[in-house]
Amino acid sequence: KLGKDDAIIVYCGSGVSACPNVIALEEAGFSNVRLYSGSWSDWVSYEENPVATGEE
Repeated sequence: KLGKDDAIIVYCGSGVSACPNVIALEEAGFSNVRLYSGSWSDWVSYEENPVATGEE
């Protein structure tokens, strides 16, 4: 269960679709919500970032 002060980082493919989720979480009373604006497209552009593929 998330507390109202817990850190929440919201992301999607490019950052656009995640924006309404940030607003909804803030309206619901969560105070530590952040948007990873680059989202998945930014994350995968750095070779050193881990990416899981296939079955685990």
